Amino acid sequence: MKLSTIAVASALALTSTLAFAHRCPAEMKAIDAALPKAKLTEAQMGEVKKLRADGETLHKAGKHTESTDALDKAKKMLGI
Repeated sequence: MKLSTIAVASALALTSTLAFAHRCPAEMKAIDAALPKAKLTEAQMGEVKKLRADGETLHKAGKHTESTDALDKAKKMLGI
């Protein structure tokens, strides 16, 4: 009984991690598409670009939850 619970929990954790992994590139693409037409101050634009870069770095490091957090902040600043 305990073994099956552990197996189910492990499968769910892996599935959620994979879902975040596939979301990161789409989020980066949406940010890249919105950047040219964004109406932000120079400081805000710099912050969005930093968050986008951090998101990509975290994605490549396998830290998908942190990556999506950074990318979500950038998207919020862009209004997307």
